[in-house]
Amino acid sequence: MYYRNAQTALVVYDITKPTSLTKAKHWVAELQRQASPGIVIALVGNKLDLASPSSLAAEADDLDDADNEDRRAIPTAEAKAYAEEEGLLFYETSAKTGENVQAVFEAIANAIPESTLKPRGGAGGMGGGGRAAGSGEGHGHAVNLADGARAAKEGCAC
Repeated sequence: MYYRNAQTALVVYDITKPTSLTKAKHWVAELQRQASPGIVIALVGNKLDLASPSSLAAEADDLDDADNEDRRAIPTAEAKAYAEEEGLLFYETSAKTGENVQAVFEAIANAIPESTLKPRGGAGGMGGGGRAAGSGEGHGHAVNLADGARAAKEGCAC
């Protein structure tokens, strides 16, 4: 893993495999030991699509039971408690369906202190906006990743 000068890290585990959370905890410890101070770490449980709707907060009632088998092996509460204890962002996602994927990246972008971001050259530094005056907590402006048309015109800085 390369993490020199990283501003953020996503540590992803599989909610259907308990050993993956154990390994994720080791990666978190490694990042906390070796990465830049103040790095924003997100713990992300993936394969949310394999958890039954009843374990997620009940979706459609007409799903076939065979398709509705809950393969979750790591309770949300367990992983969330660990994330809170370590000061990590926490999300559960499905890379297959895209559920919560955008939310993870928005949360990370909003959690990075603006004071740690490096200007990208040019007179405006950060796209003409510069630093947020009076932001209070050292965080930048909220990031909206949904504006795809604008990003395509201006070039994505993701």
